Amino acid sequence: MKFGVVMFPGSNCDADMIDALQNDLGQEVIKLWHKDRDLSMFTTDDCIVLPGGFSYGDYLRCGAIARFSPMMQSVIEFANKGGKVLGVCNGFQILCESGLLPGVLLKNAGQQFVCKNVYLQSEVNATAHPLKIPIAHGEGRYYASDDVIQQLESNHQVIYRYCDTDGSVNAESNPNGTMHNIAGICNANRNVFGMMPHPERATNKALSNTDGLTVFNQLFGIGSMN
Repeated sequence: MKFGVVMFPGSNCDADMIDALQNDLGQEVIKLWHKDRDLSMFTTDDCIVLPGGFSYGDYLRCGAIARFSPMMQSVIEFANKGGKVLGVCNGFQILCESGLLPGVLLKNAGQQFVCKNVYLQSEVNATAHPLKIPIAHGEGRYYASDDVIQQLESNHQVIYRYCDTDGSVNAESNPNGTMHNIAGICNANRNVFGMMPHPERATNKALSNTDGLTVFNQLFGIGSMN
């Protein structure tokens, strides 16, 4: 399985993602520049990653300009053919702006940037304990219409929810006011994934946290489930 990591002006988590995929997960990684279009080296068994950061300075809205980049046009075509796509933080915002995922990411309920470890309940596969994964965002409050939320819930498209250390999903464990404690979702075909937490920042024992490996294993079957 190959991973392509897209780099936009303002991306600042691309190096973290590349390091985690290459060195901690042992995967082949190809860097992709936002002005390029060529994805011919990838098959639908591979994955394109949109990393975190502030693409194009987050002007207009987070991800609003990146959505129109040449590479994103190719990523949209790739996803529509069944190729796997993962968006993390700003990448999640870009996926929503591009229409590959429903809903939008709004400013945090507290109107402040939040950077800390949170706990996630996996809706993909049950885990022995809640996953501790870092977040770092100012616009991470997932919002969608009631009809969209009902569809996401009915189709089991919510992949991660914020929870407490015991795995309970409640208002106290919601770091940004997101609807239904949603931390990540996927599309109906289950090949496009978006999440606000940063699993690439939790894949190495040197960081005293390897729960991110479980995220990559659950979504793509790589790495260890710990």
